[in-house]
Amino acid sequence: MAKIRMGMVGGGEGAFIGQVHRYAAALDSEIELVCGAFSSNPEKSQRSGESLHLPADRVYSSYQEMMTKELELPADQRMQFVSIVTPNHMHFPVAKAALEAGFHVFSDKPATFDLKEALELRELVKKHDKLFGLTHTYSGYPMVKEARHQVATGELGKITKVVVEYPQGWLASPEGEEENKQAAWRLNPEQAGISCCMGDIGVHAAHLAEYITGLKISEVCSDLGSVVDGRVLDDDGTVLLRFENGARGVLMASQVSVGEENALKIRAYGDQGGLEWSQQEPNTLWLKWSDRPTQMYRTGLPYVCELAAANTRTPNGHPEGYLEAFANLYMAFAGQIRALENGAEPDARSADCPGIEEAVRGMAFIELTVHASNSEQKWHKFPNH
Repeated sequence: MAKIRMGMVGGGEGAFIGQVHRYAAALDSEIELVCGAFSSNPEKSQRSGESLHLPADRVYSSYQEMMTKELELPADQRMQFVSIVTPNHMHFPVAKAALEAGFHVFSDKPATFDLKEALELRELVKKHDKLFGLTHTYSGYPMVKEARHQVATGELGKITKVVVEYPQGWLASPEGEEENKQAAWRLNPEQAGISCCMGDIGVHAAHLAEYITGLKISEVCSDLGSVVDGRVLDDDGTVLLRFENGARGVLMASQVSVGEENALKIRAYGDQGGLEWSQQEPNTLWLKWSDRPTQMYRTGLPYVCELAAANTRTPNGHPEGYLEAFANLYMAFAGQIRALENGAEPDARSADCPGIEEAVRGMAFIELTVHASNSEQKWHKFPNH
């Protein structure tokens, strides 16, 4: 059975996330990188392609050229989907070109520059009947899937409170940010959009809260700002949440929390029990009860749910982390492509991948939190799109 063929836009020299995508896509030997337009600089794109041992004629100077040239190849040679790993402002034009050319799309989040583009993207996905996947990486962890299972089976009872936080410290100082490629584009509204912190990591926290609880955020009260003088976009924020079942929550995201790395953590409480999971110790899920001792669930042991087990590769006690979680999303998307080509429905593992609806909700969350923070009104309803 042939590997699924992937093309990539972005992710060339000096890019962090592109290499992460390539590691993740290759991990299960289901996907092969066959082409790319790795930079808007043609020379840099070619050098990047050479370092990845791609044929020179499959390394392109632009994403437009890539779409055109790949379509000229026989169907069993051309790429089947495009991985988009550019700054935010390029996500939509690349996705649009790919869908219109007949290719599936797997994109970094947020899916688009603004909500208007996200809604248009959803229509394009439907019109061209193509698959769309989104890298909300943290939903790929086995113990996150176990947490979702515990909530869905009613073990915790009715969810009443959700606390999710994502502190980082890497933008606490303005020193060197203009030379730091990763900082520069995230703080530039022309490339990042209307938010830095909420658009970069806050939206991950919001997705994690909805994914684990199975509940949609219905209202927000938001306070965003820039701690470092001179920044146009937010580098810190707190959002009060209300969920569709009446539960309340708190979301904190910060890129100026000195000493923090990627300390994403979630706690969810029901009227029968609670849970806690931390991205920095991802193989452990804590379940908490009022009438019996706290339980520690661990990745790879026989008591976890089928979906958690299906997303685990190593025996228990062998740590799995960020790259494996990322790879789980790629594995799911590859499974969706295989199922579609075989005229079948994807299995449970393959179906469990963020898609276009999560893309729209994510962009709506970013815009809503910024709007709410700039408003004198206390609570703002989450729009239904």
